[in-house]
Amino acid sequence: MRHEIAARSGTAFRLNKGDRLKVIDPRGEQVSDLLAFNAADTNEVISSGRTLDYASRLFLTTGDPLYSNRSRVMLTIVEDTVGRHDFLLTPCSKDTFRIIYGDTDPHRGCFGNLAEALQPFGILPDQIPTAFNVFMNVRVDGETGVLTVAPPLSKAGDHILLEAQMDLIVALTACSALQSNNHSFKPIEFEIETARAGQVS
Repeated sequence: MRHEIAARSGTAFRLNKGDRLKVIDPRGEQVSDLLAFNAADTNEVISSGRTLDYASRLFLTTGDPLYSNRSRVMLTIVEDTVGRHDFLLTPCSKDTFRIIYGDTDPHRGCFGNLAEALQPFGILPDQIPTAFNVFMNVRVDGETGVLTVAPPLSKAGDHILLEAQMDLIVALTACSALQSNNHSFKPIEFEIETARAGQVS
């Protein structure tokens, strides 16, 4: 069963060890922020710093593990039809829209959507780290280090498939930042293949 995350919204759910999560861009050029927490101890959380340190590169794809702040593998990328995702930039928030875009009535952004989705699991806003920004295309100038957010390379139907290496609480968004999504807002879809039954839910 395929689930839809409406534009500029988010959700959270349990993902058991061995389950596979497929994140799909149904219309193309839409980013999804992904977070993962150890379901048994939510102080263990996905870590950009650990993951990029151990990978020794910025752009992760098929075969790469995503590590926690305790240097344990939380997820492994099994398939990736895009090959460009970001693990540098923090989830967009009211402050993002206020500081970067000058909005006087800013949207709560992915940070607010993640915080709301994770609240039923007892996860507080201050526990939200840098997300793995699925399909986000951030370019880094090799000389100056300047970051440029370019349109995602994902086309309609592209996906990334990740396998859980521990029991997790996962949160996903359909990103709220215009620049990240080539100046439009679209939904994100996902499927979960359970390890025990091999069924898609």
